[in-house]
Formats: sequence, C-alpha cells, structure tokens
Amino acid sequence: MALIYDDFAKWLDGILEKEIPDGGVALSFNIYEDGRRRWSVEVVGTSSFDKDGEDWACDEATDFETRDAPYSWEEKTNWKNAAAAVAEAVQKYLEVGNYADKLKTLRGVATGFVDGDLNLLYVKE
Repeated sequence: MALIYDDFAKWLDGILEKEIPDGGVALSFNIYEDGRRRWSVEVVGTSSFDKDGEDWACDEATDFETRDAPYSWEEKTNWKNAAAAVAEAVQKYLEVGNYADKLKTLRGVATGFVDGDLNLLYVKE
C-alpha cells in the first residue's frame, strides 16, 4: 500500500487540532524506514528555524507524540520515492489541508530523512 493522502491528512489533522507548544516555530516531517518496506513519518516541532541551514531541525520542542504513533505505510520502493511521496503529501496539505493556515503561521515546514537533507516546503516571508 502506497502512502494515501486522505489517510495522511486525517493523521495530520489529529496532530494539528491540538495547540502547537509555546516556542514551536517550525515543523520537520522526519521520515525513516522501519525495515521490510515499512516507511514512517513523525512530526517534530522545533524551537528555531534557519531557511539557509538544517541544524534547526535538531532543536526539538515537541514530537506531538508522533514518535510513538507515526504515520506508516508499506511499499516496495526506494528512499527517494518515499521522500517524494511524503513531500507531495505535505505540499498538498499546505494547499488544501484542514489546518493549512495553522501550518502557515510557522516560520518553516520541511520534510526529510532523520539523518538526511531537508526539503524545505514552506517559508513564511
């Protein structure tokens, strides 16, 4: 089963319906492989943001309890395609998601593998 946007959006709605903790200025959607073609995404709220750097994603203020309940799917694919699927889902959510306006109050939104480069999808001007 590939990443399904409607399922992803429902999962993200459940996270964003809660308040973003004080000090949370940006979000990083961290992707990782659980093994056996199982991919997962956790959401991390960060206390800093730098559109020209990537260290900000390590300044974790909250994981919105998604470390224990990530969005997961099984798919026989490679990491590049998994990353592209997550970026596409987050980009669509930024456009039409129920809490897209709430995301756009933040300084930045990015996706990326836990130990990899970030893909910056939104920067508040």
